[in-house]
Amino acid sequence: METSKITGDRIRKYLGEGKRFDSRNPDEFREISIETGVSKKAEGSARVKIGKTEVIVGVKLDVMEPYTDSPDRGNLTVSAELTPMSSERFESGPPKFPAVELGRLTDRTIRESKFIEMEKLCIKEGEKVWGIYVDVYTLNDDGNLIDAAEIGAIAALKTAKMPKYDKETGKVMFGEWTDEKVPVKKELPITITAHKIGNSWLVDPTQEEEDVSEARVTIGATAEGIISSLQKGESKEISIEEFGEVIDMTEKVRKKVFSTVEKLLK
Repeated sequence: METSKITGDRIRKYLGEGKRFDSRNPDEFREISIETGVSKKAEGSARVKIGKTEVIVGVKLDVMEPYTDSPDRGNLTVSAELTPMSSERFESGPPKFPAVELGRLTDRTIRESKFIEMEKLCIKEGEKVWGIYVDVYTLNDDGNLIDAAEIGAIAALKTAKMPKYDKETGKVMFGEWTDEKVPVKKELPITITAHKIGNSWLVDPTQEEEDVSEARVTIGATAEGIISSLQKGESKEISIEEFGEVIDMTEKVRKKVFSTVEKLLK
């Protein structure tokens, strides 16, 4: 029997008894740490650790033309890079599906929650707006990159400052900042991702647990429980009753995670 199958069987057996290898409860996160201002060149940046999983997120701003369907609103672009240094599973080169998905999940929660006040990023309607670039880089992958990336993006945006801009020349003075912060709302949107293994649901999986996950549900919401994004991953179907279980579990977990994140960002 292959080692991976043995590990998977043990994980399922333990979860059936309400246990995990690292002694956590199924609805318990690992320790979260947040460090902001880790880049001297970015408008905003954050390093986030959840257990051994670690990501760094940078925020850059530039002036550009608005999108045709939103002439009076700023632009947002989110991308993610799964670096080889974070896992032997990742390779250099064009982004593959996991990297694209991570960027899109992070983008969706930020965008659909209206966390950034995009209308305040308009310089001249139809001609010039601020564009925000959010870049996620993985430093170590031990499971749950999705939630780590979202926390990192929110932390970087919340602490980001607007660069100086010369309206006469139309040039951005990169490396020089105003005292004005990027306009974001007080309510922070984060994701909580639940995984189904056997007949059990858990949050914040380690890499071993993530490897045997059969279904995944990522819910982006504020502390008040206002859901802005929802995505199902992996191949196994889930019932309406199971989805109700996920909603209840993630709502309970979200309150604890929010409390931690808010304290770390004060």
